[in-house]
Amino acid sequence: MKILLTGVTRGLGRALLEEFIRLGHTVIGCGRSGDAIFELRMAHQAPHDFSVVDVALDNKVAIWAARVLEHDSPPDLLINNAGVMNRLSPLWEQDDREFTKLVDVNIRGTQNVIRHFVPAMVAKKRGVIVNFSSGWGRSVSPDVASYCMSKWAIEGMTKAMAEELPKGMAAIPLNPGVIDTDMLRSCWADGAASYPKAESWAKTAAPFILKLGPKDNGRSASVGGFED
Repeated sequence: MKILLTGVTRGLGRALLEEFIRLGHTVIGCGRSGDAIFELRMAHQAPHDFSVVDVALDNKVAIWAARVLEHDSPPDLLINNAGVMNRLSPLWEQDDREFTKLVDVNIRGTQNVIRHFVPAMVAKKRGVIVNFSSGWGRSVSPDVASYCMSKWAIEGMTKAMAEELPKGMAAIPLNPGVIDTDMLRSCWADGAASYPKAESWAKTAAPFILKLGPKDNGRSASVGGFED
């Protein structure tokens, strides 16, 4: 299977990448860290492919997609994983720069990838799009209003897109669960260690994601099951 995955340089993206490759799949990935992308290129050579791309920049995503799709088929599985967390504080203390950055990565970044890769998938009438949501895309907590907003947006955007896709495809908002990553530590530095590490999480998450298909189109999923 050919898998396109954003945010591969750390956290859940890096753990998923390694597990997908271990299971024998081809991964096309992107991330913002040039050093980390170089390391991935050295560790996993062709047919795997890794590029430095900031998904918040539409022109960069367009160039990446054109290169990926020029000589190859569209992905069988597209996973929008890249995301950022807001600085913990009440919503009214979030300045415009912080709020805009979060919207640009978490919402616009997801749509940029969809805009430039999904048409090729639709033309083939096959493929699964998984957009990473969160428990905070289905509930709320204080001091993370911006992040909640972005993940609620992912839920709505994905479910609406599910109704636009041709039969045989699927769009699924996925809550990965609570995992010990740098992002979680930015919220709960002391409590994050009590949750599973990304590497152990990926052992369960990767097989679950690989089984998603047309029957799951539009359903809110969490690793291991569905919300509806």
